[in-house]
Amino acid sequence: MIHLENVSKVYPNGTEALKNITLDISKGEFVFIVGPSGAGKSTFLKLLIREEKASFGKISVNGRDLMTIRKGRIPYLRRTMGIVFQDFRLIDKMNVFDNVAFAMRAIGEPEKAVRKRVAAVLKIVGLEGTENRRPRELSGGEQQRVSLARALVNKPEILIADEPTGNIDPELSFEIMKMLVAINRRGTTVIVVTHEHELVRTFGGRVIRIAEGELDSDHFIATRYNPEKSSPEQAGDEDQTTEPSPSSDDTDPSSEAANIADIDLSEESTAGSDGGQPEAAEPNEATAEDIDEDIEIKDGDGQ
Repeated sequence: MIHLENVSKVYPNGTEALKNITLDISKGEFVFIVGPSGAGKSTFLKLLIREEKASFGKISVNGRDLMTIRKGRIPYLRRTMGIVFQDFRLIDKMNVFDNVAFAMRAIGEPEKAVRKRVAAVLKIVGLEGTENRRPRELSGGEQQRVSLARALVNKPEILIADEPTGNIDPELSFEIMKMLVAINRRGTTVIVVTHEHELVRTFGGRVIRIAEGELDSDHFIATRYNPEKSSPEQAGDEDQTTEPSPSSDDTDPSSEAANIADIDLSEESTAGSDGGQPEAAEPNEATAEDIDEDIEIKDGDGQ
């Protein structure tokens, strides 16, 4: 699904942001990207969405050669992806419904399909009933859920979460991560850039560390996450590793995360004029200092 071979990126000012990166990310993987500030993580994400072009090497995403792709085809590449930003990037003059619907309307989806699918994803992320509120009327955690819903609404093959928990408190961070895990269980490839080392230790999976523009390490760590636990503290109390699996017994709003794995966002499954949508090992030790404090795709690494 994602293939990089000897990929390097040199910016016009001479900054060598990435050096000879070679890696593959397969369909359905859950991957954390970590590393210190200025390591090259921002550039890595920019290359994946073709905001920047690699200077050398080969890179392909979803079968598209990003070294030769025509400019006019880049929007079609991005339609196969959903991106969750740290700073949410919601449009304040639009309400919650229209912020999420914007992603579908931008690619010309019929309004009937927009209404059905937006209602479904808002229910999935626990925001049913907030459709008419503006972003400024929401908490940080609620705004991040809107951003997640917007990324999910077009049923992306790849979901990229750029520091998705950077502006919310630890409890809400845990809930956002639960949702990302549940989305991954539907078959969506999920890539999470984070500086929160404890979340990496808790949720586990593949961890790619970039340092000084180079691939520093690439390994798997076992998960301590148990979907039956409803808080970071409970998850951290686990002495044994467990595989994530959907829970059907949660009754709090965050239980929507468990239902994502069972929901098909096709128009047929969301049909219903009365709102009847379906319901939704310890790592190789890295220290907290090894993990980036911040990332913004719009700003280049090392500049």
